Amino acid sequence: MKTKLSFISILTLCITLSLTACGGKQTAATDPKDTQTTTATEASDSRLDDLYQQENQLFADHADAWNKVFAMMDKSDADPNGNYADYLADTVESNKTSFTDDELKTLTEDIESIRKIDEEIAEIEQKNSLSDNSSQKDNSESASVFSNFSGQDFDGNTVDSSLFSGNAVTVVNFWFTGCKPCVAELSKLNELNDTIRSMGGEVIGINTETFDENKDAIKEAASVLESQGAKYRNISIDSSSAAGKYASEIMAFPTTILVDRNGNIVGDPMLGGIDNKDNYDALMEQIQSVIAADSTNK
Repeated sequence: MKTKLSFISILTLCITLSLTACGGKQTAATDPKDTQTTTATEASDSRLDDLYQQENQLFADHADAWNKVFAMMDKSDADPNGNYADYLADTVESNKTSFTDDELKTLTEDIESIRKIDEEIAEIEQKNSLSDNSSQKDNSESASVFSNFSGQDFDGNTVDSSLFSGNAVTVVNFWFTGCKPCVAELSKLNELNDTIRSMGGEVIGINTETFDENKDAIKEAASVLESQGAKYRNISIDSSSAAGKYASEIMAFPTTILVDRNGNIVGDPMLGGIDNKDNYDALMEQIQSVIAADSTNK
């Protein structure tokens, strides 16, 4: 199971991001079979939304304990194809001396609830996958994360896929305002942006709470960026876009990816803040590799 919206809201008590069901406009000549399929899809999407919100509420209700867990997450611990509840349980178990008995009890109970929720999510997603298989196959080439990329920066300027074609490498950092590790690395990301601009690179931020041009969230995020001296571009995107859907699958924040000139994601995501020296050095090595490949391909 890949879809993991809930980690978007682990550390914030105000959950502003929710799944948006994708439904096309029907014409007067709609096939009855298509109508039935659309109705079934909308029903499953609604149930998925309910399940994601149940997970979100667990994180919000016990934010202090989950805040600790989130801060302990490391790239080496994460298996994107692994079991979500097991991933959480392993993180807690390997750091259990950092929690009080009450916190351990709460986290254990939450994880078991998440395990049951995820089992139902997996069943729904498997059914959706089977029913959508043919259309997904037909559209696989156009489903690239950054295909037809568009958005607006926090100053209201339109941004499109030329953002990527104009850079040898683009560092895309996914974050949200209530995430302490995210905020902690903002100044370092600004430093990274200054460093790689002369190399043909750029850092951009995508704050998941600012999706769909959420003006209040943009204002709050801009204030946080300013307080941290971060001047690189941050972009608000559509939650239903390919990039928005990609962000909804991210398991832990902050997450940073590298994108080449053609809009392709290169290498593995970097989980955790680059204010950690090991993370910074590893990311810089990846950046230099992408730039070198870009130079060779010219």
